[in-house]
Amino acid sequence: MNPADVGVEHLGQWQAAAISTLDWWREAGVDTLVDDAPRDWLARPTQTAAVVTPLAAPTALPVTLPEFLAWRVSGAAPETAWRGASISAAGPLDAKLMVLVDCPDRDDRDCLLDGAAGRLFDRMLAAIGLSRGHVHLAAVCSRRPLAGRMPREIEAELHRLAVHHVGLLAPERLLLMGDAASRAVTGSEVLRARGTLRAFNHAGGESLTVATFHPRLLLERPAQKADAWRDLQMLMGSR
Repeated sequence: MNPADVGVEHLGQWQAAAISTLDWWREAGVDTLVDDAPRDWLARPTQTAAVVTPLAAPTALPVTLPEFLAWRVSGAAPETAWRGASISAAGPLDAKLMVLVDCPDRDDRDCLLDGAAGRLFDRMLAAIGLSRGHVHLAAVCSRRPLAGRMPREIEAELHRLAVHHVGLLAPERLLLMGDAASRAVTGSEVLRARGTLRAFNHAGGESLTVATFHPRLLLERPAQKADAWRDLQMLMGSR
């Protein structure tokens, strides 16, 4: 074996490892490997006082439901920079049942649950003797986030808005459909929150609350429809 060949092979392995490391750093967000000024890497670090930046005060929210609904789809809402159009909540302002979902679906145009999932939702309402004219339908996000997933950095603020919405409406009963809606009110995913009738206290009083699966998921997993039906019976049996 030629020793020179061994050296070339080792050099190639080292280069591949270096490239792999650089790729990993780049994906982790490292964009600068050196400083402009030289640094003494062996010097002991100096003690510096921690700088604490005070948290910004939460945005003051409208105190009436009509004002809040208008604000929620205005340029002041947190989702303004997202793609697409905002879709407002719909339904009576004195509805006894409020339904909260995660966000508009891809095929929603003028209202929430406007497509295939909406047709299933309408059948679910009909099964308990209701229609959209009886319920107040709202979403945690007024616009659809990228890939349909709520950004974690804005989740707490959107949860605050959803809870404020519930407090202004003050429904007798609250149906949470999907994980995002369930987290906003109960702090838990549907699989942990469902199967229990709970009282949710808010600024407007108390709402009997049930979490269940989003119609979108029920279309993908029809076997879950039986569980969703039991959830609806539990909620409406609370009257």
